[in-house]
Amino acid sequence: MDYEPLNQGAIALFYDGRSTPKVTAKGENEVAREIVRIAREAGVPLYENGALLDSLASLELGEEIPELLYRAIAEVIAYAYLVREKVPEGFQTPE
Repeated sequence: MDYEPLNQGAIALFYDGRSTPKVTAKGENEVAREIVRIAREAGVPLYENGALLDSLASLELGEEIPELLYRAIAEVIAYAYLVREKVPEGFQTPE
């Protein structure tokens, strides 16, 4: 089954664990499908949220996410860690 991005758009973020996440790719339709294809090939977890996509769509490439979206993006990052069964560097898990 071929994946169709929600709202026919896709946005890729880069987060190094230290600085604010930045927009690294964005697009609609064919560009969105290519972003999703590349992400899947690279093993990057995909997260669908139309409202968040709409909120991020006005950002330019290389732009940091606004403070207003920190919590929403933190949830996406947590989801990515969970899906990949990883723990952030320096994070202590309860025993």
